[in-house]
Amino acid sequence: METQRQKKIAGVIQKDIVEILQRAAIDGGLTGILISVSKVNVTTDLSIAKVYLSIFPNKDAKELMEGIKSNQPLIKHELAQRTKHQLRRVPELLFFLDDSLDYIEKIEKSLKGEENPIENRDLLDRRKKS
Repeated sequence: METQRQKKIAGVIQKDIVEILQRAAIDGGLTGILISVSKVNVTTDLSIAKVYLSIFPNKDAKELMEGIKSNQPLIKHELAQRTKHQLRRVPELLFFLDDSLDYIEKIEKSLKGEENPIENRDLLDRRKKS
């Protein structure tokens, strides 16, 4: 169960991370890429924030995630600058790719009869419990 404080901090982080990543993508010359933060979970001690990202188009997701992870200290620093009046200490940022959109898309395709997971079991990914 998340406390109000955890939710508030997650909300602040979510809003600012979106802006930071979108600007970094534009500055890096990456046009036509949409990065959104689908969810932020902050641990009870407020030391770690798990940031779940949706990246579209998905073909660029792996590469972009590598870049985001390797720039984590810079992103954290930028976040600290933006949130210095709201957060005393910026949590450690852990980035994860949120593949739930892909999962939903696959379900929609199978519902439309485009790809039938009952006939072709390989279409269904094994979902990991997060």
